[in-house]
Amino acid sequence: MTAFRTTGPEGEPVTLAEAKAHLRLQHDSEDELVTGLIRAAREEVEAATGLALMAQTWRKVLDALPRDRTVRLTPHPVREVLSVTVFGEDGEGSVVNPAGYAVDAVSRPARVHFKTPLVPTASLNGIEIDFVAGHGEAATDVPDLLKRAMLVLVAHWYEFRGVHGASDQPVSYPAGYERLIAPFRRRRIA
Repeated sequence: MTAFRTTGPEGEPVTLAEAKAHLRLQHDSEDELVTGLIRAAREEVEAATGLALMAQTWRKVLDALPRDRTVRLTPHPVREVLSVTVFGEDGEGSVVNPAGYAVDAVSRPARVHFKTPLVPTASLNGIEIDFVAGHGEAATDVPDLLKRAMLVLVAHWYEFRGVHGASDQPVSYPAGYERLIAPFRRRRIA
């Protein structure tokens, strides 16, 4: 099982203007750098929390269904399952009727339970589940603590950009970053 993003978010939770105000930058000469830091900060927060901050499309690919016929979807929150496709050995796809499965988007991770077994005849990657994950389309849909964590990262990386080379980044995380994202991390019971 693997999941990958097929369409990224249309925007970022933090705007260039917000980041520049946080950095107290009044010139435009480093806008490209700050824009890249915003994108990197979003990706870091998403990776650390297992969340999709802004709406984006993902695809989960499986060889076969698990024995319990329940597939777990990440990242969280899952907003909608767009389609489930089963492939034959010649590569022909067949879309599964949504009445054949139930979606639990409330749980973390979200789950898709199939009422009957799916039997792909393709030996590898025979099942694809396309879904939308993210808090919403607008930056205002993203929790403020996560946006604050992004701004803290942007400021830290901006401040220490010359100390280490680009290939060494991120070298460190700022104080307080872990505390900001802690409520959003997925916890496991040992």
